[in-house]
Amino acid sequence: MKSKTRTPFLRATVTGLTPGRARPLVLALSCVLLTACASVGPDYREPPPVDVGSGWSLPLASESQSADLSQWWSALDDPILDRLMATALAQNLDLRHAAARIDEARALRDRVAGEALPTAAGASVNRRRQSENGPLPVGSIPGLDATQTIYDAGFDAAWEADLFGAKRRALEGASARLQATEAEAQGVRMRIVAEVARTWFTAVGARYELHAQQATLDTLQQTLELVRLRHALGDASAADVEAAYAQWTAVNALIPDIQARQRAAVLSLGVLLGAPPERELALLDGPLTPSTLRALPVGERAEMLRRRPDVLAAERRLAASSADIGVATAELFPKLSIGVGGGFQALSTGDWFDASSSRFSILPLISWRLFDGGRVRAEIRAREAAERQAALAYEQAVLAALGDAERALGDYHGGLDTLERRGMALDAARTSYGHAKARYAAGDIALVELLAAQRSLHEAETAAARAHTNAAVQLVALYKALGGGWDVSTTASTATHPLRGAAAPVAFSSR
Repeated sequence: MKSKTRTPFLRATVTGLTPGRARPLVLALSCVLLTACASVGPDYREPPPVDVGSGWSLPLASESQSADLSQWWSALDDPILDRLMATALAQNLDLRHAAARIDEARALRDRVAGEALPTAAGASVNRRRQSENGPLPVGSIPGLDATQTIYDAGFDAAWEADLFGAKRRALEGASARLQATEAEAQGVRMRIVAEVARTWFTAVGARYELHAQQATLDTLQQTLELVRLRHALGDASAADVEAAYAQWTAVNALIPDIQARQRAAVLSLGVLLGAPPERELALLDGPLTPSTLRALPVGERAEMLRRRPDVLAAERRLAASSADIGVATAELFPKLSIGVGGGFQALSTGDWFDASSSRFSILPLISWRLFDGGRVRAEIRAREAAERQAALAYEQAVLAALGDAERALGDYHGGLDTLERRGMALDAARTSYGHAKARYAAGDIALVELLAAQRSLHEAETAAARAHTNAAVQLVALYKALGGGWDVSTTASTATHPLRGAAAPVAFSSR
């Protein structure tokens, strides 16, 4: 009586079993594993709340009304800025690059999702020649040719059962990384919007500063001509002429720098719009309308954090790191793969689809990394350390966002205060110039004193133009720090352009 040799089942492949004996064993083991196992690794939970303090450090007004700030620049009543924004959002290359990164992340997520489905193959024609001197004596078997053409058609599928949730965890991680990429793309959009607005405000501010400096230069030129005339009549010294000329040359030297600054800003706009730099050069000669600065409701700190793309991306990267732990942990447990095949195979096309040409196979495969020198557990520890780093990065992103918002809020608050004070100084200079003009018409003062008052007015206009530009740029920085556009309540208070009059007080509001 022949002894039966028992072949171990738990190996790289299942061997030594006939289909009739293997099928019940495979089905029983699969049922046990499928019912007993679940996704391993930690289930992701939202990170613990980070202490955001008791509120904003600056006092905020409470009165507000409904407004849509998802496109906050439209509230500035600047049609040129609206056009620039629409073009940049449609054509900016950084935004298109970010969109491509989203497509890449989505494709990677879809690839991970597809790994949970069976893989299959279809028909094939294989022509081969076997060695007559090999282990199979092809040459000595009657009717068996060494050269053969094998025709095969059917269905061959391989599928790995996700017993311990490795594939589910991998899909969780890929989905979280896709969401992080989408949040980062939103951050790119926010940055481009802020850069377009900042560059435009710089160009507009340079234009008005240039006008004010040219008016000052014209006044100084009149003063210089008057002093030269008085010197020719003996009423002024040569030192007076040199002093007047020195003032004129000092202001004249500022003009090229302002012109270059304005041109550089307009050239930058062309690049931001995804076009050659010179595309918007016509703006140098066209009419420019100063934007009206409006009060900005900053809302609560927690609301700001929920809008910040960098905070959202950091939280999604933390979720991906948590899922990676599950993927690594699943390597501690066995894997079950099942291959199923069926179809028709023949050496002649005439016999291809005969019943005698049919084939069928089933191959269960169990693999288990039992002896790997601790590499799996080391990988788990590495993933856990990566998760701790991601948690710290998230906390750091939250604190950095709070710091950015507080600084931007303080800068804009100070910018509006400066704008208001410059407006008061401008009103005072206008009043002084009006008095000097009246006194000169009455013959009470000389032309030199009138020109001095006029020069003071132009200097006040220059300072007010710079203050408005700084406040506008600080407003952009505040929008960026608060997470871009959103739908909230806003106050109706405004700060008018300094060249139009005194600035109105501006208060911040929160809910």
